[in-house]
Amino acid sequence: MKVDVLNISGKPTGRQVELPAEIFGVTPNEHVVYLSVKQYLANQRQGTHKAKDRGEISGSTRKLKKQKGTGGARAGSIKNPLFRGGGRIFGPQPRNYGFKLNKKVKKLARLSVLSDRAANGNIRIVEDFTFDSPKTKSYVSILQALGVNNGKSLLVTPELDHNVVLSARNLPDARISKASDLNTYEMLWASNLIISEESIEKIKSTLTK
Repeated sequence: MKVDVLNISGKPTGRQVELPAEIFGVTPNEHVVYLSVKQYLANQRQGTHKAKDRGEISGSTRKLKKQKGTGGARAGSIKNPLFRGGGRIFGPQPRNYGFKLNKKVKKLARLSVLSDRAANGNIRIVEDFTFDSPKTKSYVSILQALGVNNGKSLLVTPELDHNVVLSARNLPDARISKASDLNTYEMLWASNLIISEESIEKIKSTLTK
């Protein structure tokens, strides 16, 4: 699949790049995309939640009343989970929510999203650019020229340019990623992918290992 290379003004440069079929032309697999996103979100969870059980509550262990003859339920101590201020039954404990996912599964998930975006015409290839200084207005004008300012966009660059990153940082619907760090969640989050010309080779070398 050949795609026109655009400049930052949204005009064709007269060059075209070949999008490798083994990356941008595979049949999308929805289930592996789901698994990859699930793993990504699970890894974002801190897992530091904690509630005290009856053994960790501060208080006396004295038996509150005799076992029988009161007409009520037996009670062992003031730390009984049924009492106010008592321990919690089966409360949350610190844990790691992450889980293992095979490399081939994660790779297929990325290929699936890239192929879906390519098939639906949601990929723009732009020539490599940089900013002399951070300026959000300049980055917004690029998004407008490319026609992707009305949705969420992800710019893929071969290396992270500090000025470009700072220019997009204040935009809630714009993100920037290094080609070698592409992940399924961010590509799925963005309705449009903007890929710099040099990043195509980086993506190819990363996903064809």
